[in-house]
Amino acid sequence: MVDVKNPLFILPNSVAGGIVDENQRDHNVTASSKTSDRIFTPFGRWGKLGTMDSKAITNTPEIVALGLDSLIIRFSWVPSDQTTRIVQDFQRLLAAAKVFGLRESATALASVIVTFDRFQITRAEMIATLQDLLAIQKAEPINPIALNRIWHIPVAFGGDYGPQLGQAANMAGFTEKSAIENISGADLSVLSIGFAPGQPYIGLLDNAWNIPRQTELTPQVPAGALVVAVRQLVLFANPSVTGWRQIGYTAFRPFDVHRAEPFALALGDGMRFHPVSHAEMAALDQSNQQSK
Repeated sequence: MVDVKNPLFILPNSVAGGIVDENQRDHNVTASSKTSDRIFTPFGRWGKLGTMDSKAITNTPEIVALGLDSLIIRFSWVPSDQTTRIVQDFQRLLAAAKVFGLRESATALASVIVTFDRFQITRAEMIATLQDLLAIQKAEPINPIALNRIWHIPVAFGGDYGPQLGQAANMAGFTEKSAIENISGADLSVLSIGFAPGQPYIGLLDNAWNIPRQTELTPQVPAGALVVAVRQLVLFANPSVTGWRQIGYTAFRPFDVHRAEPFALALGDGMRFHPVSHAEMAALDQSNQQSK
């Protein structure tokens, strides 16, 4: 269980200036050995590059400074079903609180970022407010996430529609057929939206899918590409560069500026992927083009 009784406030080394003071270790605080990521942590452990390390989990939320007007509330270093519930529950509390001076907030898989107006509220005041909300969350039971909606998305896997399905499946210990069955049988949800307008991060897949990103980028995948890495799926609304492996394709677009509701998905929406033939997908694509 995440202990929010005494959330830590951690100042990144790049903001604080200087190097890590050995006296910090008296407070059980160490620093990452990666000079490019020198953010103090209460455990001094980083997960294996590109994967989720289940041992790299903190039991105490951390409030981390990001620039002059933002803070990150980090509940864990790796995603989990429990962390997802906690993150989305905290976002709900934050929205309901209507904090004076709060400009915006957004969730990631294991954290929440808040941006505030420095002329309306100081950093210290915002930290105190966040600590109060964490204390409220500690006192309330966190219920299972109620799915707002469940989307059923047809997907063409493999071949030209998913050129890296075989590679990704092999890394996860599946055949192509069993990989498709595993993904299409999973009860998934939208964990976060970001990187590009309306772009969903979907999960979490089985632990077998804790495969790393590619060491090199794919210059471009098409709009509709379904890609996989680190137990998550991403569905692209537009052509994009990516370090994830493309395993499928769908005619569904999570973002379309010309729609009455440009953003189709919302945090917590359920996602179910249904395999269809390549011929069926081509017909769906053609139907989409004709309806524009």
